[in-house]
Amino acid sequence: MGKKVRVGLVYGGRSGEHEVSLQTALAVMKAFNYDKYEIKPFYIGKTGEWRSGQTLLAAPTELELLRLAGGDSASGTEALMPVFDSAPALADGADAKPLDVIFPLLHGTFGEDGTIQGLFEMANIPYVGAGVLASAVGMDKILMKKVFAQEGLPQCVFRYFNRTQWEKDRAFFIMEIEVALGYPCFIKPANLGSSVGISKARNREELIEAVDYAFRFDRKVIVEEFVDAREIEVSVLGNDEPRASVPGEIASSNEFYDYKAKYVDGKSQMHIPANIPAETAQAVREMAIRAFQAIDGSGLSRVDFFMRKDDGALFINEVNTMPGFTPYSMYPLMWKETGVSYQELLDTLIELAVARHAEKQRIDYGGGN
Repeated sequence: MGKKVRVGLVYGGRSGEHEVSLQTALAVMKAFNYDKYEIKPFYIGKTGEWRSGQTLLAAPTELELLRLAGGDSASGTEALMPVFDSAPALADGADAKPLDVIFPLLHGTFGEDGTIQGLFEMANIPYVGAGVLASAVGMDKILMKKVFAQEGLPQCVFRYFNRTQWEKDRAFFIMEIEVALGYPCFIKPANLGSSVGISKARNREELIEAVDYAFRFDRKVIVEEFVDAREIEVSVLGNDEPRASVPGEIASSNEFYDYKAKYVDGKSQMHIPANIPAETAQAVREMAIRAFQAIDGSGLSRVDFFMRKDDGALFINEVNTMPGFTPYSMYPLMWKETGVSYQELLDTLIELAVARHAEKQRIDYGGGN
């Protein structure tokens, strides 16, 4: 048997999607082929502390998973991981063997926004998923939409502003939203995912309340027009030559696909493949790859679209550079329907991370002759 690949699994994090990250990490830990991999868990708490656990040489039990997720003080379970005030050295402290690759399973701010990717770049270690630039652009809905506009991808009408602008000239932005978008409209923090902080406003009073709520989660807010549409999603996999999965469709249990509909009530339905015309399916796959390449994506992304109900027109919504990754999440399920299993996805993502890192080593950062 050859040398096992040593994978550092990083999860948790300082964002409103902390619990979503834990769900993803626990699923991935159970799914790895431990004949091929050793897993070193790194848990980041909600206040930013790091905890590193014992290297896993076999799939953990449910109790170990609970401990690896930070412990359960209510039941007296002791966490396995010693606490660090900040990021520890990216190596297995028990035997000082370096990691071969990092697999960050972090959603939202301080994990999916380029910040931790910068740490991995400084450490010069391969890591799964988008790089610093793609992560930052993919996380910031305003910058993302500007890049999509440059690429010529169709989008819904939107407006944006920061906290200072809103507090200085609220009346102007309210007027602009009412004229350009009308009601209802959607209000979102510019930098967050999993539908955290999103509201639907039907009048001016609800708009003001929704904007104030969104500012709890970010200093920038984006407001988008309402489109009576179906929600179509596509999974993208690859580096410089990405491929797209069959499209899927989300039928939300709520008025829109908010946090409760995604993670709490369990009533939203997934249709994979989406029941759409073949030419529409091909169009969204092509647009998904264009969006992925526009932000310089790598590894994986899920690209979300609106398909207007009355005429079938397509509008790109966003790119998620670290989508939900449990076996029951849309990203792996769409690949499963395309013919790629969950374990094959894990293998491919690690191979892509190593290949991208090797390619970057060809760059002369020293400016030598």
